[in-house]
Amino acid sequence: MFFRSAATLLMSCIALPAAAVCAGDSYLDQLTPQQERQLSAAVADMPYSEGLIWRATKDTTEITVVGTMHIYDPRLEELRTKLSETVATADLVMLEATPEEEAQLQDLITREPDRLFLIDGPTLPELVDEDTWQLIASAASERGIPSFMAAKMQPWYLSMTLAIPSCAMSDMMAGVRGLDQMIIADAQAAGVPMQAVEPYTTLFDLFGDDNMDAQVDMLRVSMLVPELQQKMFVSMLDSYFAQNIGQLWEMSRIALSDVPGMDPAEGNAMFDEMEESMLNTRNRNWIPVITKAAEGRDDIVVAVGAGHLIGEQGVLQLLENEGWAISRVE
Repeated sequence: MFFRSAATLLMSCIALPAAAVCAGDSYLDQLTPQQERQLSAAVADMPYSEGLIWRATKDTTEITVVGTMHIYDPRLEELRTKLSETVATADLVMLEATPEEEAQLQDLITREPDRLFLIDGPTLPELVDEDTWQLIASAASERGIPSFMAAKMQPWYLSMTLAIPSCAMSDMMAGVRGLDQMIIADAQAAGVPMQAVEPYTTLFDLFGDDNMDAQVDMLRVSMLVPELQQKMFVSMLDSYFAQNIGQLWEMSRIALSDVPGMDPAEGNAMFDEMEESMLNTRNRNWIPVITKAAEGRDDIVVAVGAGHLIGEQGVLQLLENEGWAISRVE
């Protein structure tokens, strides 16, 4: 559904532009007293709910764990400066995707365009009613995507694309990058090797396997909440730089209750499913990759979306469970 797509964008792989362009009202400012209590309770006992830079130590090995934001914001420059020496002197930098994975992904899309586009069968105008299609076409146009192109996008891919606020799209298309890409640039400049924590096809595996009806339903829901989407984006930025990552994540759960027609129980179940597939399962898969990479190395950097750091199934808690001593740096 919409928040599964939006959360993926905000926490996983898409590079967006300067936050100043997307200023406005914050979703946090419209929470009811009951929602505020719900949010406070959700993060009260959450492991590692705050903080962006952590250190994990075991024997003679040290891992610097960084919670990144995949969109650009000028405030990221300060974090980059703090991390520059750590990155430059590391034995290895691990990320969700290195330039090698990005190249492999681009090659895959070139060879298999049906991964992202509807090559055969009905296009989106034929899969949704006319009113919904007009909403989709208008939203796509606001983001610089011609309606004929939107009509041929896989619904899950278009949902993810339209989850990017229109205020953010132009810089994204120009290649403005977030903290992950800053770290990649600094690692390349210092000649530090890089390694991905997961296969480059992970997102396809997460979303592309949904049947067409489920994908279309996700797209329909995403059209219901454009104002909420914008407010969520502003809140995401504010929470990240306040280092309140647990708050950021649980805010998305609460926001489901503000989607028109969404049953609270259904929304909560949907969020749990998304959390398990998008964060928890991936986190568990990453730990043996990270710990194996740490063997025989003194210093490595692991830079992944900030949402992966928090909670009982977060990277930090899972490392602690493996005997790593965790301390907060930033």
